[in-house]
Amino acid sequence: MSASAEAGPLPAAREARPWRIWAGGGIAGLAWLAAAALVLAWPDADDYGRTELLGGIAATVGLLLLLAGLAGAPGPIARLRPAGPWLVALAAGLIAWELVTAKLDLLPRPFFVAPQALLEVFTDDYAKLGDSVLHSLLLLIPGYLLGATIGFVTGVAMGWSRRVGYWAHPVLRLIGPLPATAWLPIAFFAFSTSRQASTFLIALATFFPVAVLTWSGVASVAGSFYDVARTMGARPWFLIRKVAVPAALPSVFVGLFMGLGSSFSVLVVAEMMGVKSGLGFYMQWSQGWAAYANVYAALLVLAGMCTGLVTLLFRVRDWKLAWQKGVVRW
Repeated sequence: MSASAEAGPLPAAREARPWRIWAGGGIAGLAWLAAAALVLAWPDADDYGRTELLGGIAATVGLLLLLAGLAGAPGPIARLRPAGPWLVALAAGLIAWELVTAKLDLLPRPFFVAPQALLEVFTDDYAKLGDSVLHSLLLLIPGYLLGATIGFVTGVAMGWSRRVGYWAHPVLRLIGPLPATAWLPIAFFAFSTSRQASTFLIALATFFPVAVLTWSGVASVAGSFYDVARTMGARPWFLIRKVAVPAALPSVFVGLFMGLGSSFSVLVVAEMMGVKSGLGFYMQWSQGWAAYANVYAALLVLAGMCTGLVTLLFRVRDWKLAWQKGVVRW
C-alpha cells in the first residue's frame, strides 16, 4: 500500500469563492461618468477656467468606481462598499449643482458659485489656504491642550475631594453655561495680544465640558473598587491614578470630544475678531472682497480639519480604551 493511501484521503479542495460584482460601485461609476459628460459637453453660461479639470476629475472617479464595481471591490477597496449610496448621491449632487450654477445660471451670483469656481480656489490659492490652516492649528492646539489639561485636573479634584467640589461647583455653574465668545471684550482687554486672548477663549471653551464630564466620571466610580485597592494597602495617590482616572476615562473622552467642537467655534470667531491669520481671518477677508468661492473653500477645509482631529481623537480613545473599541464609531 502506498504512503498516500496509508495517510488517508487528501482534504477536499476548498471551493473557490464566487466572483460577485459590486453593483453599488458600478452605479456610482456610471453616475460620475454622467456628471463628467454634463460638465464637458454642455457649454458654460459664463467663462469658467476649470471646466476641463472638473470634468477630468469626475471622469477619473467614474472610471475607477466602474472598474472597482466590475472587479467586485477587491482588497482594500472593499471598504468602499458601505459608501456606495453616498458615492451615487455625491455624483447626483454635483450634477444638480453644475446645472443650477454653471450651465443654467439660475442662482444669483456671487453668493452661489459653480463647482469650477470652488476648484479654482484650491488650484490657485492653495498656498494661502495652507498657511491659514497652519496658523489655525498653531492657535487651536495650544488652547485646546491648555483647556483640556486644566479641565481634567479640575474635574479629578472635584470628583475626588468634596471640599474642592464645594468651592468649585458654584463657579462652574456660574461660568459654564456662558458661551466663551461672550468673554471676547474682557479677553481682548485683559491680554496684551490678540493671540493670547484667542488662546484663552479656546481654552475656556474646552475647559468646561472636560471638567464637568471628568468630575462626573470620577464621582460615579463604584466605592467597591476603592475598598478592594485599600485592602491591598493602596494610598490616596495610587487610588486616584490607578482606580479613579482609568474608570473615568470614557467620560473624559466624551468631554474631550465636546471640548474640541466648542474650540472650533471659538477659533473661527476669535480669528475673525482680532487674529490676522488663520481660516477665520481668511473667510472674513474673502467675504470683504465678495469672493464667496474662497469662503466656501475655507469652510470645506475647516470641516475636513475638524473631522481629521476628531478621527485622531477617536484613534487615541480606542488605543487607551481597547476594551471599549467599536462601541463608538466615527
